[in-house]
Order: sequence, then C-alpha cells, then structure tokens
Amino acid sequence: MAEGSEGGPRLAELLAAGRRLWEELEAGTEPSSAAPAVQEKVRQGLDALQRAAAMVAQLELFSENEELEEITSADLKYLLLPALLGSLTLKQVDLSRRLEHLESARAHFGRFLRLCRSYGLGSFQLPPASPPGEEAAGGPAPGGPMTAQSSLLAMASNRQAKIERYKQKKELENRLASMRTFVESGQADEEQTREFYILQIQKWINTSLEEIESIDQEIVILRSRGTAKLPSAPPHSTARQVRAPMKPFILTRDAAQAKVFGGGYPGLPTMTVDDWYDQRRRQGVMSAQSMPQRTPAGTTDEELQAQQQEEKDENDDEEALQRARNWDDWKDTHPRGYGNRQNMG
Repeated sequence: MAEGSEGGPRLAELLAAGRRLWEELEAGTEPSSAAPAVQEKVRQGLDALQRAAAMVAQLELFSENEELEEITSADLKYLLLPALLGSLTLKQVDLSRRLEHLESARAHFGRFLRLCRSYGLGSFQLPPASPPGEEAAGGPAPGGPMTAQSSLLAMASNRQAKIERYKQKKELENRLASMRTFVESGQADEEQTREFYILQIQKWINTSLEEIESIDQEIVILRSRGTAKLPSAPPHSTARQVRAPMKPFILTRDAAQAKVFGGGYPGLPTMTVDDWYDQRRRQGVMSAQSMPQRTPAGTTDEELQAQQQEEKDENDDEEALQRARNWDDWKDTHPRGYGNRQNMG
C-alpha cells in the first residue's frame, strides 16, 4: 500500500489504528463524555480514519462504474471507512455542535450505503439524501385523502424491515465471531478472507440504516427546539415600570380628619382620599376615567338619596315614574290601617 506524502503511516496502518480505537470505545463501559481521555480517543480515531479516507480517494480504489469482483480481497476492508467515520463522529459530545455532528455522520453513512449499493452488496432501500427539513419545496402536499393509509403502510413496511435487519444482524455477528480468529491469525485463504470482509460490510449496512433513522429523529428534535427558542418580538414593551415604594401615611376622609390625626401621629403624614387619588394619577398608576366619583364632604345619606332621586326624575326614568304613580293610586283606594283586623272584636 502507498505511504503518506511525507513518509507517514501506511493506509493499512491508519485503518487499523482507527478501527482499534473505535473497538476500544465500543468495548469501554464509560460514556463518551465521562472523561477527557475518551474524547481524546475519539479525536485520534477520527484523525486516523480521515487521513485514510483521503488516501483512498487519492488512490481511487473504488468507483461506481466497476463490479465487486474487480476489487481485490485486501482492498475490501477499506469500504468500511465511511461507516467507521460516521460512528466515531456520533461519539463527539460538543453540545453546541451536535446538529453539525449529526449531519456529518449522516453524510458518512449515506456515502457508505451508496457505495455498497453500487457494488450490489445487499438489497436495501437508500434513505433520503438530505436530513429532515431539507427536502425540496416542491414535494407532495400533506393531508391528501390517501395520506393516512399510506402512512400506515409505510409504518408496517418499516417495522418488517427492522425485524429482517435484526435477524440478519444476529446471523452475521455469529458468522463473523466464528471466522474472526481464523482470519486475523493469517490462516484463512483469500476466499475466506474475502467472505469475512463482505460479511463485515453487510453488518455495517444494517448498522448504517439504523443509525440514519436515529439521526433523523434527533435532528427533528434539535431543530424543533431551536425554533422554539427563537425570540418572538412582543407587540409592545412588557417591561414593568419601576416605581418608588410608597411611604406609610394615614388615609383620612377629609381635611378635618387629617388635622386631627396629624396632631396625634406627628411621625406619619396624613393624606385625604382626594389627595391620594391625585397622587396616584400623577404617578400614572390610574387614569382619570378609572377614578371613582366622590361626593362632596359633609353629604348625608338622606341628601345623597334625594340627589339620586332627583337625577332619576331629571333623566325621566319611566320605570321609577310608573312605580310612583302605581303607589299613589294604591294609597287612594287603601286608607291607612286597611286590612288590619288584629285588634277588632
């Protein structure tokens, strides 16, 4: 295999280093964000695999115009580079760049699946090229008469595909486990080595399809959260006005009471109700329309009732006038004491 441009590690060494770091991370019990050492392994693995992918592109090992039989058995393992890159990209834990990492990992898995599809490795349906929310605007309009039925059929088909992938994945894992030691020890011939690498590719096809499905779900959640966090411009300012706290005072009905209470409590100021309303209106707490109409000081209840009656008469209250007329007519025909039979013999 070709070496780096400056005598660096070979392509096989870069792939082996990146795969070894990925296997250590997969076998480890610590989460990806538990320690800086874990993220350092992720960074080193990505660096090795990215350099290996650049060398593969430079050497033009794979082409969509060739057949699977044209790839040598030793080069088959390099088909796994995009899938390994996608898996390691998902292990990064920078929350501020999570959406970017998801889209990058999805692109790696999609590239791997398209390459496998072009070589006829496995029968599967390619996922959409773009993450959710980036489809062309000219797509079919939702809400048609067949939307619900189509959705149910798609869900049933998707569930069946998941079951088939799970069964195939378990079968591939068992076959790979039985062949791994034999191939890695160098005792396998070229045909067995080729079968081993093809089985690995088929296993990663199922893994890539599952990862893309999970990535699409997480992308939808992240984008919906981002939309919910966008600040909406309020129609008017909702900032509360900061008012100076009111000092305690004695509220009186009129100026006469203010003089009396003011003499008894020299430490507290006095204020009439009218003065208090005026002060609140100057502070902007209430408008003149919201202030209750007060009667002049010294007005008794009888005088207030008389004023109200006068106002009713002035306003030609037909109902009140009719009641008064009916009462006068009743008194004319019913003298005082009418019907009182209590003290009669």
